[in-house]
Amino acid sequence: MDPRIYQICALAGLLIYGLGWLNFEISKLQVIVSLGGALATQWVCSRLWKLERFDSRSALISGLSLCLLLRTNHWPLTLTAAVIAIASKFVLRFRGKHLFNPTNIGIVAMMLATDGAVWVSPGQWGNVVFFGFLMACIGGLVVMRAARSDVTLAFFGFYLALVFGRSLWLGEPMTIPIHRLQSGALLLFGFFMVSDPRTTPDSRAGRILFAALVAYGAWYVQFRLFRTNGPLWSLALFALFTPFIDWLLPGARHRWQRSATEKAAEDESSIANSQPALS
Repeated sequence: MDPRIYQICALAGLLIYGLGWLNFEISKLQVIVSLGGALATQWVCSRLWKLERFDSRSALISGLSLCLLLRTNHWPLTLTAAVIAIASKFVLRFRGKHLFNPTNIGIVAMMLATDGAVWVSPGQWGNVVFFGFLMACIGGLVVMRAARSDVTLAFFGFYLALVFGRSLWLGEPMTIPIHRLQSGALLLFGFFMVSDPRTTPDSRAGRILFAALVAYGAWYVQFRLFRTNGPLWSLALFALFTPFIDWLLPGARHRWQRSATEKAAEDESSIANSQPALS
């Protein structure tokens, strides 16, 4: 099965859990606007770029991710974030590969443009150990299916080393870095955003280098610039380095696995096109 199906199910389950049990500060209208705006933008761009078919899976992933992370009191800003996220895949490209993770660039662009009207609430998930473990297991399944578990594991490895190393250097008790890392938003970022197969470098060595850069940037923003949402800012910056990393450490370009239905449809189409026209 296409790994995006697993990802959609995981994100939808997290959203339902958050709305039903964690009291997420997001209205039903904003959920509808995020998902509807993402799907509508995907459909319009598919028409404008004359794609063979409308594929809703990527748009659903972006829309669900926006529901989980983006917070605002104004639904037009929610719609704008969804439009930016999906349109960026079609507009901001380099050699057939879009530069930014759609959810990441949608949130970062709105935080830059609105001066506080859009934000991300890292503490909305709580610190329940069981829920964090469950989220990690679901995310691990997704990234393993998407063949990008290496970048997720590398990011967490580098980031944990930096956070714990800083605490050891300052002589802080280990409860402090552990508390800082108990964030559902950080798990969501590591398993579902930085691991995006279409925006990470093509080679394994490149992905590990990319993960190290993003981890260091996130740490620097959080603990040297003292700004929140360090991983989001860092990913938006170092996504621009991906073309250079692909040039430096080339590898095979990722392709989504086609479902049996899609393969059959393409086979039927090729057979029909190969038939001689009737005179």
